[in-house]
Amino acid sequence: MEVCWNPMVPELSVSNFEESFNFYQNLLGFKVRNRRSNPDFAYLENEKVQVMLEQIHDAGWVTGEMEYPLGRGVNFQMELTDISPILERLNAANVLSGQREFSVQDPDGYLLRFTQYLGEKSK
Repeated sequence: MEVCWNPMVPELSVSNFEESFNFYQNLLGFKVRNRRSNPDFAYLENEKVQVMLEQIHDAGWVTGEMEYPLGRGVNFQMELTDISPILERLNAANVLSGQREFSVQDPDGYLLRFTQYLGEKSK
C-alpha cells in the first residue's frame, strides 16, 4: 500500500495534548502516523483524512490570543466511507447528536464536520 501524505493537512494547536489526542484517537477513530514529544505532536489519519495536533507552546506559530473556542470561523469537512462507528462512539460519550453529516467541537473548540457520501438519487 502506497503511503500518501496529503498536500494540505491542518495542524491544530491544542491546550491539552493528551485530552485532544484521546478524543481524536478513541472517539473519532484516527490512527497515529507519527508522534513526538517536546512539544507533544501527533500526525493522525482516518482513511484519507489527515490532521496534526500540537501542544500549544511558547515557540509555536501563535499569531494571536489563544482562548476557547479555538478555530473560530473554520470547520473541517472530513469525508469517510462510513461515519456510523464515530457517531456511535460520540453518542455513547454524550458529546453529539446528528445524522449522516455531523459537526462536533474538539476539546479546544475546533469545529470538525464529518460526512458520508450516500450516492446520487436515481431519476
